[in-house]
Amino acid sequence: FDIIFKKSTAFISKDRIRIASFLLNFRLISRKESEQIIKYIMLSSIARRSLSLSSRCIQKQRLPCSSSNSSMAMMSSSSSGEDVATFDLTGSFETYGLNEGVGPVNKVEMSKEEMLEHFKLMYTMRRMEITCDNEYKARNIRGFCHLYDGQEAVATGINAAFEKEDSWITSYRCHCISLIRGGTISKVLGELFGLTSGSTLGKGGSMHFYNKSHNFFGGQGIVGAQVPVGAGLAFANKYNAKPGEKMNVAIACYGDGAANQGQIWEAANMASLWKLPMIFCIENNQYGMGTSIDRHSSHSDYYKMGNHIPGVRIDGMNVLAVKEGMRFIKDWCASGNGPMYVEMMTYRYHGHSMSDPGTTYRNREEIAFTRSTRDPLEFVKKC
Repeated sequence: FDIIFKKSTAFISKDRIRIASFLLNFRLISRKESEQIIKYIMLSSIARRSLSLSSRCIQKQRLPCSSSNSSMAMMSSSSSGEDVATFDLTGSFETYGLNEGVGPVNKVEMSKEEMLEHFKLMYTMRRMEITCDNEYKARNIRGFCHLYDGQEAVATGINAAFEKEDSWITSYRCHCISLIRGGTISKVLGELFGLTSGSTLGKGGSMHFYNKSHNFFGGQGIVGAQVPVGAGLAFANKYNAKPGEKMNVAIACYGDGAANQGQIWEAANMASLWKLPMIFCIENNQYGMGTSIDRHSSHSDYYKMGNHIPGVRIDGMNVLAVKEGMRFIKDWCASGNGPMYVEMMTYRYHGHSMSDPGTTYRNREEIAFTRSTRDPLEFVKKC
């Protein structure tokens, strides 16, 4: 066993898994021993590879603060001596239902170290999701699988603006949010492979990650079901807040395909009545499953859907805009002003799920154009 599974390089991962299955079938090893072998193979050959790729990329990347088409950076030095750049975010926000002059500011300061951390996190997400794509096609991951590549700036920017005590719940496209809310690549992949080392002991799979200690209340397998739960989290945060102090907020992320559901309207009504610190975050990736927003929604300005609830539309491919926009929104909701609608204008590179090729309702040229002009990782590289 030591030669076959640890020292020998003559066997690739698939061959080793087949050998483990063969030995299990003939009762030569126990099921627990088989699971331990497969766990070792997967986490060593996949998770460690993803981590090393991220590290090598960061070592190679140098992010000089220069002008780009989307953001103009001006260099300055802080009192601590580190380089800080000021980025112009003009055109990254649209507001609704807010007084004139109230909204996210159009400039944000960012140090080189912060930019590198954002890039490292987004690159790790991208590599992890591409690895999931490969392993699903190799039939090592089974069942439903919804990938997040293309939308990394949304989760990264929200996380940068939030505190650990803020509550977060999302849809079934939840691998990357689980990663940044107390997870690790090993735990994410372990869950996808159905191992007990996974985030929820291999019982939840792709759509049901959860980490209560980091106030991540999971991915929801039912479209839109996370939003009423998110309103409940906001209610709990308001109930537990100390008098005179700002409240912790709750955010429920859902896609444009879920935006017209009745349960969301009901949750918004209660959140508004009770002035809950609730953020309704629509990740508008342009296609609800396989239908474009113009074909499935009569009102496609989703940040205006709250009627008298104010809203903000944010460029969801720009991590700096997401971070600054969410900083304003968190402060607004935490101060007792009630809920807010947020629309993140983003894009997914894969299909809705791994069973969807993603090219029957859009063409490859559209995907390639978005990659070349709006990719969130390439944006940070150019800053």
